[in-house]
Amino acid sequence: MTQYETLDVNIDARGVASIAMNRPDKRNALSAQMMNDLTHVANSIGTSPQTRAIVLSGKGDIFCAGGDLNWMKEQIAADRDTRIAEASRLSGMLNALNTMPTPLIGRLHGAALGGGVGMACVCDVAIAETGTKFGLTETRLGLVPATIGPYVVARMGEGPARRVFMSSRIFETEEAQALGIVAKHVDRSKMDDAIEAEIEPYLNVAPGAVGTAKALARSLGPTIDPKEIEHSIAQLADTWEGEEASHGLEAFLSKTKPRWST
Repeated sequence: MTQYETLDVNIDARGVASIAMNRPDKRNALSAQMMNDLTHVANSIGTSPQTRAIVLSGKGDIFCAGGDLNWMKEQIAADRDTRIAEASRLSGMLNALNTMPTPLIGRLHGAALGGGVGMACVCDVAIAETGTKFGLTETRLGLVPATIGPYVVARMGEGPARRVFMSSRIFETEEAQALGIVAKHVDRSKMDDAIEAEIEPYLNVAPGAVGTAKALARSLGPTIDPKEIEHSIAQLADTWEGEEASHGLEAFLSKTKPRWST
């Protein structure tokens, strides 16, 4: 089995893969290496007919804090071609997870922020521990939820998404369920049983039919086509070029308030 620098990967005898983001000291922030590792998992384990389901989780205190801030700061100092390439790396990871034929089950705890919400929205179903915090926190930093945007809006619908897409406010599991980010939330003591209940049906159905049905559901839902993906990539690169992003990230990293914060 491939060893991953940023992921803990295990596949049991049933063909159920457990993929844990493993940067707990960085709150499982999405670094370039983690994006590469997750893309590889989606394109290998996620396309294998022997894999019946994948459970995605995060090690440590939270599920995922979003994009790695140092990685984003590098993009602000980079040239346009590099920004496009790095935004494409993030977008490519999300697209690979979203389109792989294997069912993806999210196991969320602690917090899912920024890109962490995007990760939840590419899962076929996500279960959260009660008390998990959610937030599309990009605008607080002078950024926008660009490459995750197509998946977030596809999951929530435009109207509900606009409740949380721009404000960066933190919300609870009850609202995350109402918005469709998670299917339900349960107490920590019940998480193993809740995840197993999502896995079990996939052990009794034809894997090929499951993949075809998943692709059909995507084709019948909101369209996420190459043009939309390219637009989201350009939007992120444009935002990295803006003065607000430079100021916002610098303020966050220096633990000072940005000028727009009261």
